[in-house]
Amino acid sequence: MFELIRSGGWVMWPIILCSIAALAITGERLWSLQKKYVTPSNLLAQAQQWLARGELDEARVNLLRESSPLGRILAAGLINRDHERVIIKEAIEDAGRHVAPELERYLRPLGTIAGVSPFLGLLGTVLGMIQMFSGIGSQGVGDPSIVAGGIAQALITTAAGLTVAIPSLMFYRYFRGRVDALLLDMEQEALKLVEILHGEREKD
Repeated sequence: MFELIRSGGWVMWPIILCSIAALAITGERLWSLQKKYVTPSNLLAQAQQWLARGELDEARVNLLRESSPLGRILAAGLINRDHERVIIKEAIEDAGRHVAPELERYLRPLGTIAGVSPFLGLLGTVLGMIQMFSGIGSQGVGDPSIVAGGIAQALITTAAGLTVAIPSLMFYRYFRGRVDALLLDMEQEALKLVEILHGEREKD
């Protein structure tokens, strides 16, 4: 492995750094975007139970807010439960605008890694070709190691860049879809809360 890195030249080091960053982001997002952490299934039922029993005080609202991203959205609605439907919806939408960037955290760097890694591999390819032709120009074609070294650098960096870019792009697309699905779930739960507080919601 070290021999491959050395053959690829200095371009391999930023590619390796990109791979480490992509691996860290992927692991963190796989853990953080689990449904049980973002939209726990029992939150709305728990809030409805507190409302029915008249037990929804500030301490329970704070507990709900700190439990999860969905909890923060529901808490925003519950704090304004004595106001009109429009005020409740505005509070929920405002909380949702703050929650969405948290779910999308680190996705932009992951997408950047997916886009940059192939270009780093291409840069290594160009440098390998330059090295090869420079060697041929100075020493002729009598030494095959000059040609082999340049070709090796070109192929290794290209392969390394693609190896990092392909899974990074796949996970970026997966996480984008996952975030969209979780936001949709939270929106549906928030609408159910509005129905609970103010009866049937308007038809679309």
